[in-house]
Amino acid sequence: MKVKLKDLGKISTGNTPSKNISEFYNSEDIGFVKPDMISEQQINFIENTTEYLAEAARNKARIVKKNAVFVTCIGSIGKVGIAKNKELAFNQQINAIEPNEKVLPKYLAYGIFANKRRLQTISNAPVVPIINKTQFGEFEIDINNDTKEQLKVVELLDKVSGVITKRRKELEKLDELIKARFIEMFGDPMTNPYNLPKVILGSVLTIEPQNGLYKPQSDYVSDGTGVPILRIDSFYDGKVSDLSSLKRLICSEAELKRYLLYENDIVINRVNSIEYLGKCGLIQGLVENTVFESNMMRLHIDENKFHPVYITKLLCSEFTYQQILRRAKKAVNQASINQKDVQSFVVYMPPIEQQNQFATFVEQIDKSKAVVQKALDQAQILFDSLMQEYFG
Repeated sequence: MKVKLKDLGKISTGNTPSKNISEFYNSEDIGFVKPDMISEQQINFIENTTEYLAEAARNKARIVKKNAVFVTCIGSIGKVGIAKNKELAFNQQINAIEPNEKVLPKYLAYGIFANKRRLQTISNAPVVPIINKTQFGEFEIDINNDTKEQLKVVELLDKVSGVITKRRKELEKLDELIKARFIEMFGDPMTNPYNLPKVILGSVLTIEPQNGLYKPQSDYVSDGTGVPILRIDSFYDGKVSDLSSLKRLICSEAELKRYLLYENDIVINRVNSIEYLGKCGLIQGLVENTVFESNMMRLHIDENKFHPVYITKLLCSEFTYQQILRRAKKAVNQASINQKDVQSFVVYMPPIEQQNQFATFVEQIDKSKAVVQKALDQAQILFDSLMQEYFG
């Protein structure tokens, strides 16, 4: 049956006690929850926080008891966490529900998490999404009013969620293996302990940095025609996520010729928020003509001197990011780099044979990652299906 959230417990909106009163922050008495402490991918129990309030701030803070359900309602909408084992304070970007006898805390958390997209659709501000306390309280979810049945649902969802978490950790460990192998073979780029030769990136390119294609939204199509276009949300940490899921658009023969991606091209994000500026991706596995959008630039390394896998990992490193920060042109909420900036990057050039060995290692790890990713995808499909079954 559908029930309003306000009928499932006491709702409160968080706040931040005045930062000007030092006594409110001079000891770690009460954990203080902020949105970045709540997971985007799953429901997480919150016990230890990165920020705290002093006992002196108690009467100025919003504090809930253990098992309260936190939901982010400003900015990033619909992240869900649960207070574990102790009381916690929380800031104004979060609404909390202290569940009543009608609903188990974890069941309520799953019910809200299942309706994340619905929550996002009612956020009403044009710039920063926001759901106020009244809207949140009126929000309806489907629940089973039998708490014994609720417990069965929670146990099953916890089991599948546990598999998903395990698979994600396996992927993280495989990524760590690649990073560790890079350091073992080439040293930390920040210190260059092996005294590898330095070169300027622009001197070892066969295709110099080129900005991508801008097209109005009216040129995008959803009927399967047109040409796929790589966008900045399609790659992260050197990898393009899924070429088969790219958006498509209509472009002329001249545009296709100018902005066509080639195997082993490297794309670099040239304008974004500062933390994502310069993120890059290696183009591999193209199955059809594909172009790239204007927020990035593409380049192609001289493959007689550099293996694309090695240079991409180097471009994704903290060493390169620090070079990006020194060159970034900052504006409100975003920053940018240009083609000359990218050409001026310093890179290290180990022997090509050593680079090839590293690339072979990465290829083997990628095969293992593909197996784990398939298992993760299957578990996620099952989880999503169960959430749909139980919560609509």
